[in-house]
Amino acid sequence: MTLVLSSAILDELQQLAHQSAPEEACGLLFGNNGTVSGFLATKNIARNPLRHFEINPADLIGAERAMRDGGPEIIGYYHSHPSGSVSPSKTDAAMAASDDRIWLIINGQEAAAWQAVANGEIYGRFDPITLDCQSTNGQTADN
Repeated sequence: MTLVLSSAILDELQQLAHQSAPEEACGLLFGNNGTVSGFLATKNIARNPLRHFEINPADLIGAERAMRDGGPEIIGYYHSHPSGSVSPSKTDAAMAASDDRIWLIINGQEAAAWQAVANGEIYGRFDPITLDCQSTNGQTADN
């Protein structure tokens, strides 16, 4: 599988990661057929946002309801590892449902994409996927 992401959206996400540091940034990814068309930055409500992330349930529920009503499809999540690698952690794996959604992990400079699956290669939860970052000539996301 390949995740297609515009360079403009990735730049915006990396900026959010920088602005949130040293806390982890997080949010939802929207799109279809493996292509990200937009995102929603959400509040990190984790007890320790310096080391973990938890998407605000109200934001997630609202986006799920909107999706059921014909709104944008949630294809995954993003979060940052401000001082770490863009590989999923054991905590990420423990939190992830095997729902085939994408997990985009950023650190302000690098990015990697993972698919949450049953019996994944990484910690039994994630399979690595190709990240195809395309230039958009300065266009930004529709957020």
